[in-house]
Amino acid sequence: MQGEYLQGFNGNVLIAKSGKIIFQRSFGYRNFSMMQPLNNSSVFELASVSKQFTAAGILLLKAKGKLHLNDTLGMYFPQLPYSKVTIYQLLTHTSGLPDYLDVMDTVWNHHKIAFNNDVVQFLAIHRPPLYFAPGSRYDYSNTGYVLLASIIEKLTGETYNEYLQRNIFKPLHMDSTKVYNTRRSNRDSIANYAYGAVLSNNTGNYMLPDSLKQYDFVYWLDGVTGDGTVNSTTGDLLKWENALLHHRMLNEKNQTDMLSPHTLTDTLNKRFYGFGVELGKDELGQFITHNGSWPGYSTVLSHYYNGDYTIIVLSNNQFNSTGISRTLAYLLNGKSVVMPYIHKAISLDTSILNRYVGKYAFPLAKLELVEHSGKLYRHLPGRSAASDVELKPESFTKFFYANKADVQLEFELNEKKQITGVFVINCGIKSRGAKIN
Repeated sequence: MQGEYLQGFNGNVLIAKSGKIIFQRSFGYRNFSMMQPLNNSSVFELASVSKQFTAAGILLLKAKGKLHLNDTLGMYFPQLPYSKVTIYQLLTHTSGLPDYLDVMDTVWNHHKIAFNNDVVQFLAIHRPPLYFAPGSRYDYSNTGYVLLASIIEKLTGETYNEYLQRNIFKPLHMDSTKVYNTRRSNRDSIANYAYGAVLSNNTGNYMLPDSLKQYDFVYWLDGVTGDGTVNSTTGDLLKWENALLHHRMLNEKNQTDMLSPHTLTDTLNKRFYGFGVELGKDELGQFITHNGSWPGYSTVLSHYYNGDYTIIVLSNNQFNSTGISRTLAYLLNGKSVVMPYIHKAISLDTSILNRYVGKYAFPLAKLELVEHSGKLYRHLPGRSAASDVELKPESFTKFFYANKADVQLEFELNEKKQITGVFVINCGIKSRGAKIN
């Protein structure tokens, strides 16, 4: 036996039915180094879950006649070379705008905090080309939502934070919610803050990403808003979701527009993007959702119309919040799941590991299994080997991810030891796949 592994979620969970809380719990620490426990009032960085607040802010300005969705960037930022891109295309990720992180990374001074006006100025000076003609296809764009936040500021004369506070957070009594991007750039602080931690490959301990060089962008991008940086609690997010679903914030037309399928994002699973939210339908019925990811954080806010369930999962150790949310939805609908347990690694001969080398397709992903130096690894198409994850055997036919993700692969073999079936178990949900070579 080579060791024992227990997949560990750290964060807060809330489940509501018809807008009323039926489950709310905290698991783990808000500060790993000081071992301070989380509670229901702990505040988390939402990452891209923030985008729906930016979208709502734009729609509130639309309702007041301050803008139109067919307005172009040329009307607001004539210095940018993307004059024909519309607000509608920014909202739906069909703008073709280049990713600001990618284009700024090699040029920007990483010791200097960047703000939205710096992103606009950078794009104006360096003029990186569009990925595609605006409106021709979908490509998730953080840049688009940064520009939407900048449009809000230009039209109102307020900061993005001030505008959201006055028009959304205060009216909905979201008292613990704020735009918070200053932990590294000034002395602003939140008393009950859930500090996001990443697992260090060198120490095996959770650490603030600030201290690790590969995450230095959490410092120099600390002033950028619109695509992330709304911080909130599970309770405040329920207030928001209840208001959004019952047009207590937006008028009925704008709410319908926000929650309508504007652009197809996933042809296989029939997913769509609205304004700041994703929409889809699966075996559990129709849902709206959005997840977020930032070093130390993994977040998701979902609502299933069947059963009228809202599920909020906020993790500050990058655990798979989307996977947990989906598992909870299964349980709420009476579907069986594989419960978590301690995984005990065993040793297997390389000849047995090589039996599983190959490419596989599952409902939500494709992957390849490769063998190196007597170990089996999961490799994702288009990714570098640095992102490969070791698969540790716990039996002759079952393997678990060694990176503490709650994912296992299980194989069926015939009497000739040939693969006749393969399953992925992701946060307890077991799905059949197929070997494709």
